[in-house]
Amino acid sequence: MLKERSLNLSDLRIFLKEKLPQYMLPSAFVTLKALPLTPNGKVDRHALPMPEITAFTQNGHLTLAKPSKFELPRTPTEEILATMWAEVLGLKQVGIDDRFFELGGHSLLATQLTSRVRQTFSLELPLSSLFEAPTIREYSKVIEDAQKSQKGLQIPAIAPVSRSENIPLSFAQQRLWFLNQLETSTAYNMPTAVNLSGKLQIQALDQALNEIVQRHEALRTSFKVVNGSPIQVISPNQSLPLLLVNLQHLPKIEQSAEVERRAIAFAQQPFDLTQSLLLRVTLLQLGEESHVLLVNMHHIVSDGWSMGIFIRELSALYEAFSGGNSPLPPLPIQYADFAHWQRQWLTREVLDDRLKYWKQKLASAPTILELPTDRPRPPVQSFRGSTQQFQLDPQLTEQLKSLSQQSGATLFMTLLAAFAILLSRYSNQNDLVIGSPIANRNRSELESLIGFFVNTLMLRIDLKNNPTFGELLEQVRQTALDAYAHQDLPFEKLVEELQPDRDLERNPLVQVVFALQNAPTSSLSLPNLSINLLEFDYRSVRFDLEFHLWDVPEGLSGYFVYNTDLFNKTTIARLARHFQTLLQAVVANPEQHVCSLPLLSAIEQHKILKEWNHTSVNYPQNKCIHQLFEAQVEKSPDAVAVVCEEGQLTYQELNRKANQLAHHLQALGVKPETLVGICVDRSLDLIVGLLGILKAGGAYVPLDPSYPQARLSYMLSDSDVSVLVTQQKLVAIPEHQAHIVYLDTDWEVISRQSEDNLSSGIAAFNLAYVIYTSGSTGNPKGVLVAHKNLLNLVFWHQRAFEINSLDRATQLAKTAFDASVWEIWPYLAAGASIYLVKPELLSSPLQLQNWLVSKEISIAFLPTPLAEELLALKWSENIALKFLLVGGDRLHYYPSASLPFKVINNYGPTENTVVTTSGLIEEVTSAMSSKQALPLPPIGRPIDNTQVYILDSYLQPVPIGVAGELHIAGDSLARGYLNRPELTAEKFIPNPFARSRLYKTGDRARYLSDGNIEFLGRIDNQVKLRGFRIELGEIESVLLQHSAVQKAVVMLREDQFNNKRIVAYVVPNTNGSENARINRSQAEHLSHWQKLYEQTYSQSPTHQDLSFNIIGWNSSYTGQPIPEEEMREWVENTVERILQLQPKRVLEIGCGTGLLLSRIAPHCSKYWGTDYSAWAINYLQQLKKSVQGLDRVTLFQGWQMTLRQ
Repeated sequence: MLKERSLNLSDLRIFLKEKLPQYMLPSAFVTLKALPLTPNGKVDRHALPMPEITAFTQNGHLTLAKPSKFELPRTPTEEILATMWAEVLGLKQVGIDDRFFELGGHSLLATQLTSRVRQTFSLELPLSSLFEAPTIREYSKVIEDAQKSQKGLQIPAIAPVSRSENIPLSFAQQRLWFLNQLETSTAYNMPTAVNLSGKLQIQALDQALNEIVQRHEALRTSFKVVNGSPIQVISPNQSLPLLLVNLQHLPKIEQSAEVERRAIAFAQQPFDLTQSLLLRVTLLQLGEESHVLLVNMHHIVSDGWSMGIFIRELSALYEAFSGGNSPLPPLPIQYADFAHWQRQWLTREVLDDRLKYWKQKLASAPTILELPTDRPRPPVQSFRGSTQQFQLDPQLTEQLKSLSQQSGATLFMTLLAAFAILLSRYSNQNDLVIGSPIANRNRSELESLIGFFVNTLMLRIDLKNNPTFGELLEQVRQTALDAYAHQDLPFEKLVEELQPDRDLERNPLVQVVFALQNAPTSSLSLPNLSINLLEFDYRSVRFDLEFHLWDVPEGLSGYFVYNTDLFNKTTIARLARHFQTLLQAVVANPEQHVCSLPLLSAIEQHKILKEWNHTSVNYPQNKCIHQLFEAQVEKSPDAVAVVCEEGQLTYQELNRKANQLAHHLQALGVKPETLVGICVDRSLDLIVGLLGILKAGGAYVPLDPSYPQARLSYMLSDSDVSVLVTQQKLVAIPEHQAHIVYLDTDWEVISRQSEDNLSSGIAAFNLAYVIYTSGSTGNPKGVLVAHKNLLNLVFWHQRAFEINSLDRATQLAKTAFDASVWEIWPYLAAGASIYLVKPELLSSPLQLQNWLVSKEISIAFLPTPLAEELLALKWSENIALKFLLVGGDRLHYYPSASLPFKVINNYGPTENTVVTTSGLIEEVTSAMSSKQALPLPPIGRPIDNTQVYILDSYLQPVPIGVAGELHIAGDSLARGYLNRPELTAEKFIPNPFARSRLYKTGDRARYLSDGNIEFLGRIDNQVKLRGFRIELGEIESVLLQHSAVQKAVVMLREDQFNNKRIVAYVVPNTNGSENARINRSQAEHLSHWQKLYEQTYSQSPTHQDLSFNIIGWNSSYTGQPIPEEEMREWVENTVERILQLQPKRVLEIGCGTGLLLSRIAPHCSKYWGTDYSAWAINYLQQLKKSVQGLDRVTLFQGWQMTLRQ
């Protein structure tokens, strides 16, 4: 045991750092003379004293105590660092063993300290060095070692530049300027509203505001285009008008509403970047001593840090001008100097050095974060937004800070790691890129400037292999430190270099931003005035989702900003609650694996797992299906059971025939669990055969006569049926070993059997049928369904749709499809009549409609595509049809209000006996005719005695609105797969929520807020193309919204070069009037462009060289003509690339003034050129006469689609 005086804690910490990762280092050391022992001689852990805790109020942190021995600086380097630390941290005194981050330090303060080290010691040290050496004793050694080796990249100082030359935009400014050229938006406005109570000196306020404008050139800057490039234009002397609006005449209650209305309108007023000032201020007067100050800046001249400077200077200047003087010293440099310096410093060599890290870090990174949305994403990002408040209590906040310190991380890193888990669970992605703004003021001379310095870091976080939270935090810590070290590469240059797939729907590379706002903030303090910030929903957002947090004494506080085109407010409120639940779990046990960390509160988990699965309904469970039928025979023997084109059978007639067949089958050895094949066309014989097999005690295996021989052969071999019931006319059945029973030619023998009911010894747990479904291996797999499973379906159906003996139902599915089970047994068990639909009716929706009406069908099941066609027809009111049941595919349409029957959407795999969920689809007025954009109809809720769980890959329940795999439990669950024990064990797993089994469907779904379920498609049908995760069904849904499209199917295909393409197959709408309207619209569109082309090409050439006529080549950004040098470079490069392909025959669509034609055609054997402009074609005819080699050119005037050659 070392004595306390011989143990240096700092040395001990350094020793451990060489041996252990950061997250394993102790947060506190306690020196003891001896370890306490139990009577058994073991260490008594309960007797160990708690570390001394000292409260530091700096930045609201509660931290572990300083080392018991406070040691002052010993060397000049330590003295300088101690002064810097005290200044940055706002403390009076700092010891050399005090830890920077335990004193309230964070990454932004670390950046400020690093910039002071650069300025004082002329060293460029990475930010990570402070994390690795967080005490003055350790950090001074890093500095001294760097001085000896002269390590560190020297970055030139920022110096003032002449204002007589054109000053470029910074890279960040250029991005915002470019976005503004595409669309003038208020997304980058920065509004603030402040309530001022007390005696306001308006003149002093006006002077203070104008002094700020004079101090900061950025606020007097506008943007113009010179020689095709934007530049900064600084107004040397411009005053800021302070607009006063008097609202004193309004009553108090109306004032509040008017203030909010004006504040929002003020915030949403766009700026013209070509005009300064890009700052507006309005003062609303509510009373003699009551005002509201509205301030708005454009982001291109400001950022969050700048707002702190603005408030700090406004406070100081207002107080000064109230006393008659200005207290602020002049600024040594301005933003324009920074922009010029940035352009000069970030040369190709420096860029390549910075890009090397980012390219490696982001190699193969996903460019899209697929958060589940409440609505389809619009084709163009709208920037319409709203906010959702977020608040953590002080206790949880302190726990998070303590965890951060114990892990050697900052609070930002801990929160980011937790936020990444939240996003991963919501998106089902384990490789994420999250944007995070960083002040990017890593030079002390920039700390007092108003301007747009903030940069966006792309933090890639890997959650693969299910790490613990501690492991993830260490990864996030290192990722953040590496990003800080490379933060000076502008986000704009990174996007430019990486060249991600761009579209107008979303931001490139990052769509979600997380920020812990720790920039220096100032409270507006004006003499004799009480001030408070007013919060309004300014309804603007720059990304899909932003999360902003502040560390305040009341706990972490902030808000989510979300795109209202994508998300509902309830969805974001739910996401905020999930984040809070996640954080509570993290501090409770940071060594949990991330998949085990809960998102759902106990209340929400109870709702999803219990309340929405509370489907228990009593029903007879000791019967078999044929016994229910026999009860109906006793009750109504003469009622019609089955009707088809060839005739009909009453219940008694059907029972007698089925009994005769059953006796015959028993004589052939059929008993419980015996599999009997049935290969019969849809007829009266089919129903007799199915019933006969069940009565004999066997389980039927339906074999479709239309199946290919190979499939039938496999099913016969795999099922090893002992008896096959079929028809002599179906001669194409493959060879097999089963005893054959022909229902047509053998009936004379069968009819000699008894017509009485028979006993088979069968019970409800015995098999009723085996239906084969498609398998992933190419061979179908047989699903084993027992009578008890079928009973649940039958009794639910009869209860849900009030089935009785007066009902008439349709039967159209082939018996090899499980829908036939649903179409037959619920009705025969209720005494109703089944009508077999003729196959030819299925190809004519109108004839099928007439048949349904004429036969007085009361309930019908139709596969989804056929049902959608019937839903589009007009129906008379007085018909017998009460319910149209739909299933088998995604339903795209809602029923119109005029339909005289209810539409029920259903979902279910064969493995859960046909139907798992069912729900009424509410009417939507005019939805069918207009095909308006609506969410797809849900598939309803679980049926009786059925539980549905939507789970992630770790079998954890997903939140409402989040996609997961649909799992099923309950009374309808099949026994498993025939002869496939491994597959059965893989798909039918133990239920983690109850003592039962769970079936993994492989289907993606999500809960809606009302408990209904939305089907999202097969997990294996979700395709990925160029980094985008694509749901093909969503494309189909959008296609069907077009009035010219009647049907649509979308697939992913590969061309002959193995390039993947999305292919849409569409059936046009045959509505003549609609097609005429579309043709008129296209004609008008073409006419507009023809006029534009004619106007452009009718202008005289500005160049003597007729082959270089660049009339009409204007910049998409500025609208100005593209400079001749740029055009020549583009033409030369384009022609060179095309000629490298050695083309022989070329078709150019829209050849204009022949820039490409005149240079490529001489190298071809044939060249066709088209243009819609007659002026262009006439010009090219003249060009052919003056340029050699153009005799092989053939010109066409008109729209290229009219060409027939």
